[in-house]
Amino acid sequence: MDVLICTAKEQDEWCETLAACLPEAQVHAGPDAPACDYAVLWKPPAAVFAHQPRLKALFSLGAGVDGLLAMPALPRDVPLVRIEDCGMAAQMIEYALYVALRRFRRFAEYADAQSEGRWAPRGLRMREDFQIGVLGLGVLGSAVANALAGFGFAVSGWSRTPKSIEGIDCVHGSAGLDVLLARSEVLLVLLPLTGDTEGLLGRELLAQLPDGAALANLSRGEIVDDEALLEVLDSGQIAEAFLDVFHREPLPRDHRYWTHPRVRITPHVAALTPYSAACSQVAEKIRGFERGESISGIVDRARGY
Repeated sequence: MDVLICTAKEQDEWCETLAACLPEAQVHAGPDAPACDYAVLWKPPAAVFAHQPRLKALFSLGAGVDGLLAMPALPRDVPLVRIEDCGMAAQMIEYALYVALRRFRRFAEYADAQSEGRWAPRGLRMREDFQIGVLGLGVLGSAVANALAGFGFAVSGWSRTPKSIEGIDCVHGSAGLDVLLARSEVLLVLLPLTGDTEGLLGRELLAQLPDGAALANLSRGEIVDDEALLEVLDSGQIAEAFLDVFHREPLPRDHRYWTHPRVRITPHVAALTPYSAACSQVAEKIRGFERGESISGIVDRARGY
């Protein structure tokens, strides 16, 4: 059994880890590898598929698969499998909790007061009165919603189709999206990038957020209209935007986000894929394929996730 690893960075580390998790396989690296049975990929060059006629399955090392699905050379008759959590949910929860607590405890307001030399205590708020909206109730979104609800916050979650999660006010469809936006003092974006979600948060929907709301985009930059977001940040309708993902990465040095006083930037680190856990998961799924078993995490290409 031959397995190809082709990643945009840290390829040697991925190869070493997968070889340790799957010792019965020959692990090859890079786009010029010999023909393999399985390919494990992250931002590969299109040429990687030119000499891979016998692939049984493709594995994405990222939480999203939009980049792979956009590749014209991607084999259309080969199952594409995504990583399922393996430690990324805990990281997303940490980020989301930071955003929620920063807004709930008014730490940004206290930082502003300190810079002006003002002693300005604010009144007590109750967690159950603090409304948080989670856009996207997939594996990561559901984990984040559950964690925040478990911490005592009032959490609503939106999905394309109906879902039911205990302790979460689940809404769906366009009407449900309007309801969630109108009540969300913090909006957490955890949607996959698809034809339906690209540019979803434009002027019309961002305007539905309450005055002084915060937005955190932790999924894909293309879901948010940059110019529309800058407009509501400039007006003060959105008090803070926490942005981990962008239309172009690295974010161009001349982009307004870098210097905007209401924007907090992190360099696509909200949930990093851990070598060991990801490779162990891939190894077990490859063994399942070899045994002819049904495998979880297979992407529905029509939906894009």
